[in-house]
Amino acid sequence: MIKLSPFLLIVCVLCSCGSSSTDQESTITVKKDVEDTLLTSEKVVEAISLLGDTLYRLDLPQERKAQYDSALRVALQNYNDAPRNLENIIWLGRRQAYLGRYQEAIDTYTNGLTLFPDSPELYRHRGHRYISTRQFDKAIADLEKSAQLVKSTPLTDEANGIPLPLPEDDQPTTLQFNIYYHLGLAYYLEGEYGKAAQTYEKCLEFCQTDDEITATADWLYMAYRRLGEDEVAEETLAMIREDMDIRENEGYFERLLMYKGLVSPDSLLEIGPNVPLADRDLALATQGYGVGNFYLYNGEQQLAKQILEDIIEGRHWAAFGYIAAEADLARMQE
Repeated sequence: MIKLSPFLLIVCVLCSCGSSSTDQESTITVKKDVEDTLLTSEKVVEAISLLGDTLYRLDLPQERKAQYDSALRVALQNYNDAPRNLENIIWLGRRQAYLGRYQEAIDTYTNGLTLFPDSPELYRHRGHRYISTRQFDKAIADLEKSAQLVKSTPLTDEANGIPLPLPEDDQPTTLQFNIYYHLGLAYYLEGEYGKAAQTYEKCLEFCQTDDEITATADWLYMAYRRLGEDEVAEETLAMIREDMDIRENEGYFERLLMYKGLVSPDSLLEIGPNVPLADRDLALATQGYGVGNFYLYNGEQQLAKQILEDIIEGRHWAAFGYIAAEADLARMQE
């Protein structure tokens, strides 16, 4: 197993509000399923990998799980108090997803869409979790629908959903940014690199922070390299500066510095002592995928393949770098 550097990827999702109708039976069912799962440690299947492996719900570190469980109970109470409120539906799904309960989150968003069939937020969030569960065609359909629904509408802030204390100066993203970011990712994972590049070019229009620019430029660069448009890919790197204000997407930033020749691949594979044990596989999935790509672009396919295989030996199978490594390995086997 290779070594890697510190990184913690935070995925942001959104809230909004509204009202419509639902029935009491579905509310009771949601509550029972949630409470039963909080009390059991049995393995629950969440997805099947692109290589045919069974992917089980991840166990979280005890302290983190307690925080996430507490946040889920609050969301569940709010939902049971007002199950016809769009904001409550979205937050219930978000809290389920942070606990790795992706199928429950998908069901929550699907039920919500029966009440709010024109909610871009619900399509955006369900599309994200279809990516997590390797259902890329469904993710693309949902995210394209979401993009259509927000066309020509004002920017809508999307709050950070991680149920942990956040810095006072935390910067929210927008619904529009997250729609196009995840849609571009779904295209990339599906191997539709031209559509991925086009979508990430659109995503740049909604980038308001250096973190957003960095995350978008990283996937855009990789899409162009996969298309063989190396000169355009190099032009993409011009927007990356060493003095950028990076607060969350350090892994993407270091990958881009590596592509620019300012950081060595080996430096991305060095792990620091401040990275919690539970997050080391996540660092591998993120930074290791960039290094794997670097070697792939430079004709060292065997070394790239070894790194991709190391990534999927980790436990964080919902990380975007893990899914991308899995998709690449599946294509190599074809």
